[in-house]
Amino acid sequence: MTNEDVTLGATEDTTRAGRPEGAGAAKPHRLAGASHAWRALRHRNFRLFFGGQTISLIGTWMTRVATGWLVYRLTGSALLLGTVSFAGQIPTFVLAPFAGVWVDRLDRRQVLVWTQGLSMVQSLALAWMTLSGRITIPLLLALSVIQGMINAFDMPGRQAFMVKMVDDQRDLQNAIAINSSMVNLARLIGPSLAGMLIAVSSEGWCFLIDGISYMAVIASLLMMRLHVPVVKRLSTSTFSEMKAGWTYVSEFLPIRTILMLFAAVSLMGMPFVVLMPIFAARVLHGGPHTLGFLMGSMGVGALVSALSLAARKTVRGLIRMIPIATAVFGLGLIGFGLSHVFWLSMITVMVAGMGMMQAMAASNTVIQTLVSEDKRGRVMSYYTMAFMGMAPFGSLLAGTMAHQVGAPWTVIFNGAVVLLGAAWFTSQLPAVRRVIRPIYQEMGILPPEDEIQT
Repeated sequence: MTNEDVTLGATEDTTRAGRPEGAGAAKPHRLAGASHAWRALRHRNFRLFFGGQTISLIGTWMTRVATGWLVYRLTGSALLLGTVSFAGQIPTFVLAPFAGVWVDRLDRRQVLVWTQGLSMVQSLALAWMTLSGRITIPLLLALSVIQGMINAFDMPGRQAFMVKMVDDQRDLQNAIAINSSMVNLARLIGPSLAGMLIAVSSEGWCFLIDGISYMAVIASLLMMRLHVPVVKRLSTSTFSEMKAGWTYVSEFLPIRTILMLFAAVSLMGMPFVVLMPIFAARVLHGGPHTLGFLMGSMGVGALVSALSLAARKTVRGLIRMIPIATAVFGLGLIGFGLSHVFWLSMITVMVAGMGMMQAMAASNTVIQTLVSEDKRGRVMSYYTMAFMGMAPFGSLLAGTMAHQVGAPWTVIFNGAVVLLGAAWFTSQLPAVRRVIRPIYQEMGILPPEDEIQT
């Protein structure tokens, strides 16, 4: 569960008109240095979320590594690695638009309690089957599909719930950046633990730890003190609301352009993680500990990137950062595909992780800044489709290509496509800036006379 995840300027006094109904006026705060980078933790609800989700995400990353290694151990097939990943992610692509409508209709905290509870059951079932020796590829595929269905509701729900956990909406960007840091701290710890645990025991223990870890985030959600507005019973149908959300996304140039870029990046770039077991075993001639180190190195790069975003005081400049970070991601992929040396692979995958997280967090922040509150759930569901919904097709494509031409050439080719995507987004920047500038001026992020590029 990633996840994956706006301040409107730490020194700005104007909050956006579309903030949640009933939210109080933003309270000015003046923090500097390291304290400024963690200002969202001033909010009790976000502190609870941070603690519970950190524990849960460590278990999630352990499961991701263990699942890939289990599939490769049972089959030795690059194609099946891609197939299992496809099965786990395709439900998100199919169900996310429907999920977005329900996230906008329902109490988002209750949605998350249910999704986290169901995910716990799924992980515990996977642990029992693996530890008892009953696990097979068909069973693993079925459980992956179930988890994908849960994620279709969980991911847009978590993204849309972020705004509810910070009382001062100027801290939202910082909350998103800290959330990204949390994900990548877990990415650093989880795979390393999984690699060591698999080396001395079984993948099943990773699944068991993951199942137990969900209790932490469920407890944190139940302990939050939230103002829950009365749910408005809309007379419009689910399909009408889906259509309204799609029209909003497709006609609003900045969001449309960002989502198009990351649909392509998710299709071609993100699936390199699926091929990690092949790089660890065949290219670098290692074992599960090698896989853990590679995943941990990617987590280090992503964590450094997320921390740099947490230290920012404003969203200004983030739109320009998106193509730069995407290009860094592409270059890191090409370097990783070319490397056959362990230490060089560690460096290149760290660069890839840094670029990937910088681009993802920056785009998430920009979208969360611009989106209307009444459409937040639906927009974040399309965000989920772009980032995670395209990944199953990419995983299947990467597995097929790796089966035909090898994992290194597959990653090199995908990195080149990511670079082309960054170049395309750069060509769209002037038009995107023209749309964003008056919105930022109205929100107080840019004063009317400010001519500095966003």
